[in-house]
Amino acid sequence: MPATVNINQFGLSLRKYGMNTQADSYSQSSSPFTVYYDGACPVCSREIKTYQKASGADKLAWVDAANAQPEALGEDLDSQAALARMHVRDENGQLISGAAAFAAIWARLPKTRWLGKLMGSKPALLVLEPCYTLFLKVRPLWRK
Repeated sequence: MPATVNINQFGLSLRKYGMNTQADSYSQSSSPFTVYYDGACPVCSREIKTYQKASGADKLAWVDAANAQPEALGEDLDSQAALARMHVRDENGQLISGAAAFAAIWARLPKTRWLGKLMGSKPALLVLEPCYTLFLKVRPLWRK
């Protein structure tokens, strides 16, 4: 299991935000990068449709967690968790959630790759994750 990295002055765990803290020395895997999204949320669906139309999106797997069978989510992701916040599974099988999941999606799409690298940085995620958590509090108002 990857070690947890703590930001001393903030007391925050980057592992909590779904960031991989190990060196990127993984071997190439045949597992597709998979996006788990809430298809019953109009705001979420609209955003996902935008990503799905982007160049490179055909290389990603897209799973509507609102309509997926449990086996489509994997053993470590249940339906309730998948619907509660954005999740992705990288090519190495690591589950990433929240703002880090969005950054991971952007990093895999050619036109937003620069944004994914920028927003996937530790300083950016320290700002973005609390903003995403705040969004999650009002999101039920938009969900069907």
